[in-house]
Amino acid sequence: MCIKYNYKQFYGDYHIMNLFRQNGYLRNIAVNYATKYALKPNNSYRYFPLINDRSGDCANFISQCLKAGGAPMNYSSKNPWWYKHNSTNVKNDTWSISWTVAHSLYWYLKINQESKLYGAKGLEVRDVSQLQLGDIIFFEDNKGAIFHSAIVTSFLYNEPLISHHSFEALNIPYQASWPASKLHFLKISI
Repeated sequence: MCIKYNYKQFYGDYHIMNLFRQNGYLRNIAVNYATKYALKPNNSYRYFPLINDRSGDCANFISQCLKAGGAPMNYSSKNPWWYKHNSTNVKNDTWSISWTVAHSLYWYLKINQESKLYGAKGLEVRDVSQLQLGDIIFFEDNKGAIFHSAIVTSFLYNEPLISHHSFEALNIPYQASWPASKLHFLKISI
């Protein structure tokens, strides 16, 4: 016998909506995804190879991790972030700039945080010690452009270890990644 419950009767609209609006970022799932695909990219997504140190797969990989961790895609014209599978061939897929470009992904997360917009958010913190598993580190060059992104996937002696693409790396010290003039530490929430 199946009994139907009227959840609104028991909990009210506010409680149901609050249940679904809590920080839904599933850090452990994002990290599990990252560690699974750090060294061997997920062939369900297009891979963007490194070309003359000017482009690569880092933001695409981080976006996949965020999505795995529960970040909803945002197809709106205001601060979009999405990836669309168009066929059985990933070469026909489409995506937003913020899905695949580190600089755009950084600003997508920051703007969502500051404006309390729909989707994944990134609160910038000054100290690396404030990071948790699943948080993101962005790398900035000496011209002020953010050129790389990585996800925190482990810790060693309280120092974050990261995983990323654009060279494939799993659980390396963040200082051993690409050289940067400045690092940006973002705490992720949804």
